[in-house]
Amino acid sequence: MKLKKSLLITDLDNTLFDWFEIWYRPFKAMLDELVHESGIPAETLEADFKQVHQKYGTSEYAFAIEELRSLRIKHPSEDLAKKYEGAIDRYREIRRQVLRLYPTVRESLEEIKGRGTLIVAYTESLEFYTRYRLRKLGLDPLLDYLYSPEDNELPDGLSVDQIRAYSPEHYKLVHTRQRHTRRGELKPNPKILAEIIQEVGGIPEEVVYVGDSLMKDVVMAQAAAVTDVYAKYGEAQKRPEYELLRRVTHWKESAVQTEKVLTEEEVKPSFVLQKTFGEILDYCEFGGFNGRRQQG
Repeated sequence: MKLKKSLLITDLDNTLFDWFEIWYRPFKAMLDELVHESGIPAETLEADFKQVHQKYGTSEYAFAIEELRSLRIKHPSEDLAKKYEGAIDRYREIRRQVLRLYPTVRESLEEIKGRGTLIVAYTESLEFYTRYRLRKLGLDPLLDYLYSPEDNELPDGLSVDQIRAYSPEHYKLVHTRQRHTRRGELKPNPKILAEIIQEVGGIPEEVVYVGDSLMKDVVMAQAAAVTDVYAKYGEAQKRPEYELLRRVTHWKESAVQTEKVLTEEEVKPSFVLQKTFGEILDYCEFGGFNGRRQQG
């Protein structure tokens, strides 16, 4: 018998789209271009990237090139963004090529939303790039709420108006209501998930949470006493290319090591999506959301 659910909370990265591919291919292309243009070994640049990513708590810091230690030593008085404009352009070019949803995501979300279910996205990715992906992938009309951390502060001397080519309205979500998680609060903290459910007026028994990480998503959902669904198809940790992310990530070393060894035998998900997001319809009967109360 299917579980009756009226509130779907979903992770984004590697659950609705292949975040790792979206991150890896543009970053690798940019890194290769930097090595070629600067003559600095990849290992040195990777260590510099890691330092910057840890400083800002994200592996998607838009101004990382300007802060790479080895490049600043090599070009102490130059505008690094302009000097290495080719690497930045290469990053953007590849990013446009790889930005796409996983199969069955769009049609499944359309069906679930059509049944009156409330759909909430919860991600650890920062605000700007998350909004960018939702707009480009056409997810804005399908999500009722987005919970994400705020963006980092801009480097000294830069304003939002200076770095964005379009009006503020161009960067906003039209349909999805965006809210911020508290700075520094990360998965798998079940209190965050419980607060999200309470804020949107949900009833825990009617919530299903889906995500690709055993360590972050499944553990969190189980601790918050909501139905957990493991998006196994989004698993990226075993790809050889994933080692690059581990070398430059902002994650703590303890989290990197835990993620490497965690298996389904140690964390037992309640339900598993083997190949596609659409398999969630085999487990859940989605219906209209009433909830305790609705927030504006």
